[in-house]
Amino acid sequence: MNDDLNSVKTVSPGERSYHHGALRPALIRAAVEVLAERGPDGFSLRETARRAGVSPAAPAHHFGDARGLLTAIATEAFRDFGDALAAADKGADRAARIRAQGVAYVRFALDDPARFHLMWRKALLDTADPEYAETAHRAFLLLDGVVRGEEAALSVSPRDLALAPSIACWSIVHGFAMLALDGTFGDEPRAAERAADALLPLVLDHLAI
Repeated sequence: MNDDLNSVKTVSPGERSYHHGALRPALIRAAVEVLAERGPDGFSLRETARRAGVSPAAPAHHFGDARGLLTAIATEAFRDFGDALAAADKGADRAARIRAQGVAYVRFALDDPARFHLMWRKALLDTADPEYAETAHRAFLLLDGVVRGEEAALSVSPRDLALAPSIACWSIVHGFAMLALDGTFGDEPRAAERAADALLPLVLDHLAI
């Protein structure tokens, strides 16, 4: 990863200028573009600044460094991810709710692969950031609440063995998402989406929970 914060240039008249409140979302949008093209390991803060039309030093005023910017992106991604899981939590019984959430999980990955990949790259993120930790924990609680029940999800320690059913479900769905992103289910248009809708519910039905 290249922080590229050592040199500062003056923004030329042809480059964009932002009100202070508008620069942060502009940098996030530009950074997501870079992630989509280069992946987390190829992320460049300098390239992000160039695409946003600001000086290479500008991101430091809002995020401190590349880790801070990537953490902000992952935080927003987890918030949107959690919203998707919550919206999918519909069904007459637990099995139906698990299937619906599983499909929503994979659909999020397919619709937003750049941010989805970043969300799990802990070494690149400030996992101690309170907002990041809160949004990531909320996403897991939404899944755990469907699998084991909302009351159990609120009272358990993250390392409690009682989490085994939820970890099993999470592992299956996350693994399915990664297989779908890698093209395992075919390279024809929307093959991955069809697998998520038709195959994943059948896979989840094999969980003994």
